[in-house]
Amino acid sequence: MPEVGSAMLPGMVAKAQVAIVGAGNFGSALALTLHQAGYSIEAVITRARGRSLDRAQKLAKQVGARASSDLSAVRAELIWFCVPDAEIARVAKALAEKVEWKGRVALHSSGALTSDELDPLRRRGAAVASVHPLMTFVRGSRPSLAGVSFAVEGDAAAVRVARRVIHDVGGRAYPIRKKDKAAYHAWGTFASPLFTALLATTEQVAALAGVNRKAARQRMIPILLQTLANYAAFGVAGGFSGPIVRGDVDTVKRHLRVLRGTPAAEVYSALARAALQYLPVKHRNSLKRSLDSSRD
Repeated sequence: MPEVGSAMLPGMVAKAQVAIVGAGNFGSALALTLHQAGYSIEAVITRARGRSLDRAQKLAKQVGARASSDLSAVRAELIWFCVPDAEIARVAKALAEKVEWKGRVALHSSGALTSDELDPLRRRGAAVASVHPLMTFVRGSRPSLAGVSFAVEGDAAAVRVARRVIHDVGGRAYPIRKKDKAAYHAWGTFASPLFTALLATTEQVAALAGVNRKAARQRMIPILLQTLANYAAFGVAGGFSGPIVRGDVDTVKRHLRVLRGTPAAEVYSALARAALQYLPVKHRNSLKRSLDSSRD
């Protein structure tokens, strides 16, 4: 293995050896994906005890690595921080003086924060970047990264390494400006966590119709999948259906009456107003008046 500080990283002739800091949902998925793509995972770095260590040991065994709480002994050229956003700067600062960073690349995968969170390592000679996949990671799920978009910004050398890794796992790298990261992450939040919140609200509305959550989830899957298929094929306008696009004011009024007094009423009104703003609908003014009057 080349010595740390060698000229290997800027050109990345070979695949870098990797250390993963954190064994949460994303760190685990990343380590497994990199391993499958032919990358050598040297170590999974975690806390010295507790559940974090248990998870790291299990993950390390799966990818032929070792679990450790000591990054100073790691020789990997690429260090990938997969810790919560609030921990990135703290962990970087704590490790800045304990590790030789010259010639190494350090990445973090926050969607909202920029590469500047790794400034303590940058000042010690590391090339740093933020690399965020537009994908959801939950316990028990290991989504493929093939075809996934990654937003990348940071130092030129680190960006080159990140783009190589993303290519090797089948993803697609896109540049992002530092000033756009908060809006970018809000976009991702609408696409998954808030979409899940909408599904939770949908289950509550099903209960008003006498359908329990389990049954509602099972019965909604076909319409949800077809809605996504329509969106993929035809976009928002072509995939929009139902009473609002038809301008069916009486039906919308019925919905508002049955939802009155529930949290779902606010969600319905907010999304209906978004539809009036962004989508082609009939009887737009009449629908707007109905929504306005429901606030009284």
